[in-house]
Amino acid sequence: MVVKRVLVIDDDPDFNIVVQKYLKKNGFEVEGAYNGVEGMEKIQQNPPDAIVLDVMMPEKNGHELCRELKEDPQLADIPVILLTSVGRRVTSADIDVAPTNYSHYDSMCTEADDYLEKPASGQQIAEAIKRLMD
Repeated sequence: MVVKRVLVIDDDPDFNIVVQKYLKKNGFEVEGAYNGVEGMEKIQQNPPDAIVLDVMMPEKNGHELCRELKEDPQLADIPVILLTSVGRRVTSADIDVAPTNYSHYDSMCTEADDYLEKPASGQQIAEAIKRLMD
């Protein structure tokens, strides 16, 4: 079996490290990045076989990064799993109270290959990656 490389991009260092450790235990080669800018740099230097991508991050959020990846012919085929704590649909009432760029609809428009709500377990993430790579 060929070891598959996964890049975990999440600004929460504890969550990032836990996901990396779990994926390593499941036979993946794993690297981490802590914001979208750093993630894109790592992707361009050495494209991974799959990406686990948080939505809410500083500098470049997961929606922006996913759209960039899917618009780049050389990177578009890399499976992307979006992770976010914004799991419910944002209504106009929510926007009036607290405008946000992070909605379920925005996530679905990115052409991500899968979408998991936080707190997703390491097992859920590993299973999603395996599904996408089969």
